Amino acid sequence: MKTSKMAEAEVSGVAEGEGGCGGLVALPEEVLEQIFCCPSLSHVDVVSVCLTCRKLQEVCQGRSTVWKHKFRQRWPRLTKYYSTTGNHNWWEEYRSRHTIGWKLRKIVDSFSKRFFTKEVPVDGFKDIEALGGPFHFIEDELLSILNMDGRKYLTGKYYSRKILCFLRQQNIMEKLKEFLSSPPEQQRLIEGVVLIDQYCNPLADTSLENILLQLNHITEEVKKVLRLTKSSHPSITAERDDVFIDLELQRQVLDIMNCVLYKQLKFKGNEDDYYNPMNSYIHQVLGQKKGIPITLCVIYSTIGKNLGVRLEPVSFPGHFLLRWCQKPEGSTDMLDYIYIDAFDNGKRCTAKECEHLIGQKVAANFYSSVTIKDVLFRMVTNLFHLGKREDSDQSYQLLRNALDLYLTLAPDDVQYLMLQARLYFHLGINPEKVLDILQHIQAVDPLQHGVVGHLVQLTLEQIARKNQTAEVQVKRHTEEKHKKIEFSVGLTMKHKRYGYDCVIYGWDPKCMMGLDWMRTMGVHNLPHGPDQPFYNVLVQDGSCRYAAQENLIYNSSPMEIGHQEVGRYFSEFCGTHYVANEELQIQYPDDLVLTSQFVVKAYEHS
Repeated sequence: MKTSKMAEAEVSGVAEGEGGCGGLVALPEEVLEQIFCCPSLSHVDVVSVCLTCRKLQEVCQGRSTVWKHKFRQRWPRLTKYYSTTGNHNWWEEYRSRHTIGWKLRKIVDSFSKRFFTKEVPVDGFKDIEALGGPFHFIEDELLSILNMDGRKYLTGKYYSRKILCFLRQQNIMEKLKEFLSSPPEQQRLIEGVVLIDQYCNPLADTSLENILLQLNHITEEVKKVLRLTKSSHPSITAERDDVFIDLELQRQVLDIMNCVLYKQLKFKGNEDDYYNPMNSYIHQVLGQKKGIPITLCVIYSTIGKNLGVRLEPVSFPGHFLLRWCQKPEGSTDMLDYIYIDAFDNGKRCTAKECEHLIGQKVAANFYSSVTIKDVLFRMVTNLFHLGKREDSDQSYQLLRNALDLYLTLAPDDVQYLMLQARLYFHLGINPEKVLDILQHIQAVDPLQHGVVGHLVQLTLEQIARKNQTAEVQVKRHTEEKHKKIEFSVGLTMKHKRYGYDCVIYGWDPKCMMGLDWMRTMGVHNLPHGPDQPFYNVLVQDGSCRYAAQENLIYNSSPMEIGHQEVGRYFSEFCGTHYVANEELQIQYPDDLVLTSQFVVKAYEHS
């Protein structure tokens, strides 16, 4: 392809030669537009052409068709944000999107130097927020980075993912606050449930529109059966807010709903993996057709409402239910309701039978219907308790998300505020945020002064330690104390005993963990004990482990390690090993060359 200068020179010659008559400028403007829209011409080529002649500049910029085509050609995901009838300055839109993309990549490239040794603090994203321009421009550029060649630019992808998560969560949180501030009669349960899902899964492609589309599809399946069996049933033509008084008509709908949901579509309660957080996310439940009582009740009640049957949520202890009133005008008596267990194929129970679900008597107030906000509280509390079940990076993230959501629903709950402050302090990721939380606790409940004051002091000490410039510990294989080191960072290994696949991202000449850890892990029972090299490894299952040298062997079938932290340490996967990024190379300056040598030695006979 010709360079921009060559293109400019040629077009200039055509435009100015022969008195400006004939050649390219003599072509009709519609033809010129088609030429400039050619995919082989970059935006630089088009700009260069524009500089040669006023007519060509007018064709490219005045009519805007060229830049509209170039914009959609380069950033097809953004087309949905523009109406077909809108009058847009496509040259300005193109220039703005291009400029934001260029600036954003420079910021992304700077993150590894700034945050390699620590978590990205909230104020670390200020440069991104200061970019200005539409959010979807920034989002589109980050997605472009994430969609690059799967084995390259891993560090850029790692930080792009963090940035995208942060920005989307900020955006979703604002939507949730707006949702909660709207009048209760204008709220839709499914909308709040989707916002919780989106906040906990910011990288998932989940939208309210798509969820409603899936629920409407199920509704249409029910209507299809109704047309075959009850062709005059009013639910067939029901609008979303219609409610039918006739109980027999409602019963017919519920019977067919049960048939479609549980027999035809195979929805069921996930008894085998009940405590998996995925059961709490509506997009996962619709995709896997498995869930827990509360998410299945959301689906069940939404479809019921679409078909004219009012089903109210009941926050029953240990088992979420729906209730269906048997009185035309409604009732406050729990005996006037049938209770529906969406977890058990839509089974209908009396109030008395509900007690058998949990094996104990329940106070009458637990049979009452609850608000949409109450349902969201129950969902978020479930997630909070799931986050407390394990001690891992994934569970900490779930705990953080659940606390964020809970405190959006109840911003002055001192107990949960203190839990959030302690979690942030424990993780050491945002001490400034801890101080803000503690200040809020003190304002809400002055009696917490003693506890708050102690944690404030600890947090200030934490900030002081972080502000001290800590030198990166450089480790060289050539040093005498490291002569036993047999492997290097970037090698993909297999654990002899447990069989897991992993990649090395750090090493020590001997075990550097405490005695309690060594005792728990049985380190002293190893043939070479703790006085052998130990390696920090990222494991395929998403965990980070500390493995003894005697337990690691070269992986005979090198593979990419699906760990979310890979990009923090490595820039590229080369098929047999990972290449350390600049920051990891500073810490292990000999390992890049050694890894290449080890790979040749390990796989030369493959």
